[in-house]
Amino acid sequence: MINRERLRGALLDDEGQVLHAYQDHLGFWTIGVGRLIDKRRGGGITHAESMYLLDNDIDVVLNALEHLPYWCDLDATRQEALCNMAFQLGVAGLLNFKNTLAAVERQDWDAVYAGALNSKWAQQTPARALRVATALRDGDSLWD
Repeated sequence: MINRERLRGALLDDEGQVLHAYQDHLGFWTIGVGRLIDKRRGGGITHAESMYLLDNDIDVVLNALEHLPYWCDLDATRQEALCNMAFQLGVAGLLNFKNTLAAVERQDWDAVYAGALNSKWAQQTPARALRVATALRDGDSLWD
């Protein structure tokens, strides 16, 4: 029977570990421990792996946003909308929406809507921004 721990150690030694996409010695996109993701060579990830990564990313965003002092006062739809923004913009990018987040804290949903749509983000991804801003304003989930 194969000793998985020994095999893992050998592969880590031989392949190395890179936690971002990089081009291997043949120029093919790779990640992690020699994981080919370059479509030109049949690489990629499975649906299950994609969902695993997504769940981890959601956890990171939720853990960061739970520190907002008004987070617990928000309904689930508005929490989801802010998570959606943070997922696209990064948590730091979301936190740059200072006036909009101040309006969230005051629960001034019309100001939240206006602030979200009066942004570079809304210019770059207008349909998504409108969907998220509407969920923030109305508190009705747009993803059911």
